[in-house]
Parts: sequence; structure tokens; C-alpha cells
Amino acid sequence: MASEPQPAARAHRPTLAITEAGRRRAVLAFSGRLDAGALGELEERLVDPRLLDAQEVVLEMGDLDHIDLACAYALIRVATGRPQSAALTVRGADRTVRRTLHAVGLDAVAVIEE
Repeated sequence: MASEPQPAARAHRPTLAITEAGRRRAVLAFSGRLDAGALGELEERLVDPRLLDAQEVVLEMGDLDHIDLACAYALIRVATGRPQSAALTVRGADRTVRRTLHAVGLDAVAVIEE
């Protein structure tokens, strides 16, 4: 029988939710920790047609505690695959998350707001 996750582990489990979806703008909100264990879920969410079809995608990271390099590279792969006319904005990321996004070069293809 599988046991329930411990409270500390449950608190760090990421949430990836599309909170707004339209042809003009879509918002993907992050919370918790994004690490290798969440990579598959992140990659699935990033290819959701609601995000791919939007002219502007906002990645709301105000509640994100951590992002590892594997997940940051997933973001850059999607960002560089979008049409140049499509805008990508990262909003609310803390300093350590912004540092990781900068390390993979996301700031070259997206607007990163504090």
C-alpha cells in the first residue's frame, strides 16, 4: 500500500495552473518547487494549446520557491520555439529564480519583471 506524502514533501510539490487563457493572453501560474521530479508535468503544461495559441504568455512565478536548471531549460526551449511576434513575460520571480532563468538565457527571449 502506498503511503501518503509527508507534510513537508507535500508543501514543496509544484502547482502549474493555467489561470487565464485566451487567444490574446494566457497566464501560467507556478507555485512550490520546480525540479527534475516536476519536469514531465512542466513540459506537458508548456505545450498546452491554450499557451501555444496565445499572442502573449505570462509566466506568473510569484509563488515559486525554486527552479532547477532542467526546468529552466524547458522554459527556454519553449520560448525559442515561439513565433517572434509572440510575447513571453516572466512576472514575480524572486532573485534566486531570476538568477537561474538568467543562467540559461531566458532573459534574452523573454521580458523578466520583478
